[in-house]
Amino acid sequence: MKKISDIISLTKNIEDPRQIKKVKYPINEVVGMVLFASLGNANEWTEIEVFCNSHEEFLRKYFKMQKGVPSHDTFQRVMGIIDPTVIQQLQLEWNEYLATNDGEGLKKILNIDGKTMRGSRTEDKKPLHVVTAYCDEDGFCLGQNVVKEKENEIVAIPELLDTLQIKGYVVTIDAMGTQVKIAEKIVEKKADYVLAVKGNQETLYKDLIDYFNENDFKKDIEGVGNYKKTIEKSHSQIEIREYYQTDDIKWLTNRSRWKGLKSIGVIEKTIKKNDKETKEIRYYISSLSPDIELFSKSVREHWKIEIMHWHLDVTFKEDHNKTIEETANKNMNIIRKWALSILKLLDVGKKMSLKLKRFAICSNPTDYISKIMEI
Repeated sequence: MKKISDIISLTKNIEDPRQIKKVKYPINEVVGMVLFASLGNANEWTEIEVFCNSHEEFLRKYFKMQKGVPSHDTFQRVMGIIDPTVIQQLQLEWNEYLATNDGEGLKKILNIDGKTMRGSRTEDKKPLHVVTAYCDEDGFCLGQNVVKEKENEIVAIPELLDTLQIKGYVVTIDAMGTQVKIAEKIVEKKADYVLAVKGNQETLYKDLIDYFNENDFKKDIEGVGNYKKTIEKSHSQIEIREYYQTDDIKWLTNRSRWKGLKSIGVIEKTIKKNDKETKEIRYYISSLSPDIELFSKSVREHWKIEIMHWHLDVTFKEDHNKTIEETANKNMNIIRKWALSILKLLDVGKKMSLKLKRFAICSNPTDYISKIMEI
């Protein structure tokens, strides 16, 4: 069975673009130290250097470190010359290690969404925007694509899909990604889609609003069992969710444009707090035949990619990182997601947030990273 030490050993195959005679710090050791430091609560390049200096004796168990610990400038410079596809390949090797056949035959949900790396903004350059494919059930990112602006997600999503093996997944995307060509790409890759619909697809959006405003139609949907209601208490408020899904789509304007379209759906979310009541309504198109459990799961789980983005910002302080060099930024985004998947698996014997796990690793990497090596 593979361990993280096996994954780290793969870094030895990274092609080093530097002149061999001038190399003081092997590229595989730099990547390995950056990963360990990222697990150990280091966010900035200076923090990575401090972590490695503080735990040099421990790191020598895994790396030769013949010239000691690189400076923070060296860490940044080396991470800025590695092709991000190389770091992504290491992450994919880790994904393969985590992947199992458990639940084979059950459809997994793949969430695709973008996040802006605000710290990469400069006076004359817009921040990088990273489009990520994330599966919460597996606990890792399947891939990512970097673009210059949020609006370019429409271009980035098909390019990202081209790099992924998504057969059997249900792909969820926010309204910006609800495009005819993206739906076609998903179906061609032998996956299904649940796509949010808003005003950017004006005719489709209006059709869905008109349809689900008819109570008789919703009663018919309830009557055939394609309705689900949940009631939860969260953050001192009551949240009621009502899901409807139907394959009654023959009337839908331009339905033939959407490849594989089999159903439409809606979620009506009612929030009750302090005698006040608010309502949110979201509409969807899907290549799934009516299956209210799978539809509701797909809709509900899309927000989990937002939790992953939250961890990048809060647990890893990504938005505070002022790295300007684009390649280094891309590589560190992948390293953080890789570290996040490792932290989720780490059993420290007591319940800890991911932030506390990082602090614990920083305090005593010998104990905690040794546990990681046994994963």
